[in-house]
Amino acid sequence: MTMEDKAVVIQELENKVTITINRPTALNAINHEVMSTLHEFFTKNYNNPNIHGVIITGQGQKAFVAGADIKQFIGATAEKGSEVAKFGHDTFNAIEQFHAPVIAAVNGFALGGGCELAMACHIRIAAHNAKFGQPEVNLGLIPGYGGSLRLAQLVGKGRAIEMLLTGEPISADLAYHYGLVTHVVHEDDLYAKAHEILDKIVVKGPKAITELIKLVNMDNVNNPTLTQEYNIFGKLMDSDECREGVDAFINKRKPDFRGKN
Repeated sequence: MTMEDKAVVIQELENKVTITINRPTALNAINHEVMSTLHEFFTKNYNNPNIHGVIITGQGQKAFVAGADIKQFIGATAEKGSEVAKFGHDTFNAIEQFHAPVIAAVNGFALGGGCELAMACHIRIAAHNAKFGQPEVNLGLIPGYGGSLRLAQLVGKGRAIEMLLTGEPISADLAYHYGLVTHVVHEDDLYAKAHEILDKIVVKGPKAITELIKLVNMDNVNNPTLTQEYNIFGKLMDSDECREGVDAFINKRKPDFRGKN
């Protein structure tokens, strides 16, 4: 398998790692291979002193990650849905608790699981063409990878509820206004900005950096909201409402949720 064939490309340069989600024809949607690779990297390298920082991005200009691969939802049971969401939680928690700074360099769409991936990172920067959103409600679902908790923490309860219930994406500029991202730059400057931020951090005390990350994220460790989220995600996965939403998405039609159980 060549580098171009891999769903996730991991490159290390001078103690900094760039992780690129590499499924551009699928708008870098998260499938099992993508999630498994992220899980393996962040769990295997937890506390690896040779890694001073990580940048996560998406291949191409169209998408950071446009969401989870909807095809994996077809025919899923409640148990299977909960398992998928739980594995996503474990992976994104490992990113959030990683000992070194993780920066999401968001180019294009960051929707659903893509927005959740960005929110699990410690810092988010966006290109001008970025779009952020949690559109799971359009499928008769809720976020499955920690989005209900992290979105409210980052943008506030009122804005989070509006984004979650409408499923409408927001622009990079509005994401900056909401506090979801800390910088908005031209597409050509995205990676340079990410490296600029990392360069400022990696010269600081590494133990202090690790402890600060732990302290800031302490409220999310074993948070009952996260447990409830993946259980409810699984329950909804096995509903007529979700089956209608997934079928409508795949067949490019408007879903009819009313009357569904």
